[in-house]
Amino acid sequence: MKYPLDTLSLAMPMPLTPPVIEDESVLARYPFLPQSQDFIRSQLSGNGITVEGLIEEPWLEDIRRRGSLRLVESVVHSEGVDSATTVDISSDVGRMTEALSFLHAMLVVCASFEDRLLNRWVEGEASRADQLFGIDRPNFETIARTYLSDIRAEPMAGTTEIVYHVPMVDFLELCPKITGGYWRLVNRPVEAGWVRMDPASGETSQQRTARLLKERVRQSLTTDCTDRMAKMDDAFAGLFADPVDRILGLLSERVTAEMPMSAAVREDWPPCFESAVAELSQGINVNHTGRVFLAAMSRAMGHTPELTMSFFENAPDYNAETTSYQVAHIYERQYTPHGCSALKTGARCPVSQGDDRLCDQEWMTHPLKYLRAKQRRRYQEESLSDAADESAERTEGASETSETADSS
Repeated sequence: MKYPLDTLSLAMPMPLTPPVIEDESVLARYPFLPQSQDFIRSQLSGNGITVEGLIEEPWLEDIRRRGSLRLVESVVHSEGVDSATTVDISSDVGRMTEALSFLHAMLVVCASFEDRLLNRWVEGEASRADQLFGIDRPNFETIARTYLSDIRAEPMAGTTEIVYHVPMVDFLELCPKITGGYWRLVNRPVEAGWVRMDPASGETSQQRTARLLKERVRQSLTTDCTDRMAKMDDAFAGLFADPVDRILGLLSERVTAEMPMSAAVREDWPPCFESAVAELSQGINVNHTGRVFLAAMSRAMGHTPELTMSFFENAPDYNAETTSYQVAHIYERQYTPHGCSALKTGARCPVSQGDDRLCDQEWMTHPLKYLRAKQRRRYQEESLSDAADESAERTEGASETSETADSS
């Protein structure tokens, strides 16, 4: 069965009429753009490639390999797909490979009907887009006008940098999805309905604006894939059975290895985090290493910035504005918590040999490993408890049935 190219259409983000992009290298670099839809179609039809061929033809192996790499990076790396690519998009073959590898990856995700894989892939591709948008000055305004209702640029006085302004309606829609004080409208200069995107946290105005565009890419990919899943029949999905099985196997291994940070309860907290929270709550001064660790660890555990800031409220030198700024910076930059060695060097490890059997393990080198181990054990204990309850219910039900039969 031949599947029509309509199956490959992409959702159209706002504005409804995006600017024209004629450079095929740009279309290949950003295959998720609505303008890339016709380019992908032309790569398929112009090279005589069908969906079946994309899966089976030996000469398309490089495309499948690149598509698999995009998926693996999304599953394995929390920071998303690597923005760097070894594909030379200055050549016809390179442009075809980059564009169709994206298509192959997307179809595998859709054929999996697995929300966790969808979410990871979308996040990976959106993060990659964010990185590329932030450094692509020649094409940035065209890309911005693809995803925003408009954009304005003005030179920054005394520099070669440019400051961008975005319509307030776009900012208000997208900023709630982004963590940090920078993204609150009250903290942004606004003039005549335009929000100024000042440089901040070591990022240029372009990189800050690219962060907004990332949300549009995320929305577009999620909507498109969700719609495609709803329309995809078993026969079409079955074409991708092998790559789907491989990536879901990897996803399963990864999910097992990772802990559900948002599910962390206090009983799971590592001693170093517990002690930092306890000392601050008692008004004891915690050194710089301890404070940065507490905020970074709290972020990694899935706590909100507001909850993290509350841990500092009883600190002897507490200042709400300073704390808010510093916590927001750690969340925006996604700081990684200190490992055990750094905490010991910084006098923030409260455990001595023999105090905590889990900490004594040779493989215990990071507080996140401690948290994962505690959560894994709790999950296993709860699963065993649930299984025991179900078994007891079945036994009780069988007993009641037997008694009823005997009495009749």
